[in-house]
Amino acid sequence: MSATLKVAIGQCPAHLGGPAARLDWLSQTLDDHAGPPLDLVVLPELFQCGYHIAEAVSQCAEARDGPFAASIAALAKTHATAIAFGFAERQGETLYNAALCLDKNGHHIGHHRKLLLPPGFEGDHFAAGSRCDVFQLNGFSVAFLICYDMEFPENLRHAALQGAEIMVVPTALAKNWGVVSECVAPTRAFENGVFLCYANYCGHENGLDYYGGSCIIAPDGVALARGGAAPDLLQATLEKDAVAKAQARLPYLVDRSELPWVTQP
Repeated sequence: MSATLKVAIGQCPAHLGGPAARLDWLSQTLDDHAGPPLDLVVLPELFQCGYHIAEAVSQCAEARDGPFAASIAALAKTHATAIAFGFAERQGETLYNAALCLDKNGHHIGHHRKLLLPPGFEGDHFAAGSRCDVFQLNGFSVAFLICYDMEFPENLRHAALQGAEIMVVPTALAKNWGVVSECVAPTRAFENGVFLCYANYCGHENGLDYYGGSCIIAPDGVALARGGAAPDLLQATLEKDAVAKAQARLPYLVDRSELPWVTQP
């Protein structure tokens, strides 16, 4: 019998205040969940502090084992679910746009620093990460990318070639970039035969309008769940066998090695 993972994406209102308000929203959302127990909850990019907050990001940034992560760990233990979230990470004087996954016991199991920083706010405040690692959750191999990272096919393919079966993608997708949610995310899942969990904001934040459109995409490119423009807790059950079936049906990861210009990872 194939292993399964019950995944939810918390598409939260962007206008929430600082870390305390965001923790309150998450706590209430998990309290209100009446369905089957969740194995993983995925939250947007910079969920800890908000995305479009300019210089305030420096004041909110904290270490990966800081007070916000401790509060998330407590929620993970209370609700017996792993939680993946974006946060502003401080290491000394350097800031990173980062993501962290804590398991249901509150232990750190996955970490990522955004690899590619769009010009403007992010390039002005954050340093770029340098790696994409695979971690284990309930028998599944999982990897992070953050927002813009996913829009480069090389990044997701790199993770898939390392054995990732689920890509977790916290994002902060603006309203005028809906094509990324509607077309790019399904394509990335399809061309690598992996699940993709894309977690976005909705509503408005300091003059920025968000698209919503959070989604959970199957390895065949089909949306298992897709959000609209309102807050939501999207849910889907991921079946491990679906990855092997998709990659056997379309063996892109194997056949790419036959191209004369492809080097092995």
